[in-house]
Amino acid sequence: MSDTEDVAVPVEDWPKTRVRTDIVYCGVCSMPVEYCEFSGTTATCKKWLRKANPTEFARIWPEADLEKKMDAVTLQDDETPDKGLTKEQKKAEAKAERERKKKAAQKVIIRRVERTKRKCVIEVSGLDDFGVDLKKAAKLFATKFACGSSVTKNPQGLDEIVVQGDMQDAIYEMILKTWKEVPEDQMELTEAKKK
Repeated sequence: MSDTEDVAVPVEDWPKTRVRTDIVYCGVCSMPVEYCEFSGTTATCKKWLRKANPTEFARIWPEADLEKKMDAVTLQDDETPDKGLTKEQKKAEAKAERERKKKAAQKVIIRRVERTKRKCVIEVSGLDDFGVDLKKAAKLFATKFACGSSVTKNPQGLDEIVVQGDMQDAIYEMILKTWKEVPEDQMELTEAKKK
């Protein structure tokens, strides 16, 4: 045996570890407030944190009190909401706003189109706007309904899924169940006749 024996250290003598469990997430960018400066919407995040949690705001941005005092010293009152934003921050906020508006205006259109006599196809357009892979969706429709399904370009040049058969309601339900990111109020069922 060796001269030094391995002696077990009691648990009380172990070093204490500190785990932070009270993480505050930003209401604007949904990141922890310590990382808001990297989100591109720093000015908006600062305004939100100052209003929602002043103690956390003072801990993260102590220089903000100095900025507030400096703003009070100015000769004229300028109450523009984007005061103090850099050009990149303004562009990032404008881009985020455009994306939100674009997402709200998008629709998934499920159209029943008659071909000849009793034959019809279902055209599903707008799924790609919600981040759905159209090839995988077409494959899923083909296997689920045992029919032909493919991705084609419509006359406007946009991709759409064409499913052979009359299963408009079933496709509607399947989209709602499979892709949760597609809201029900942005889906539209229509009927058209081909010439």
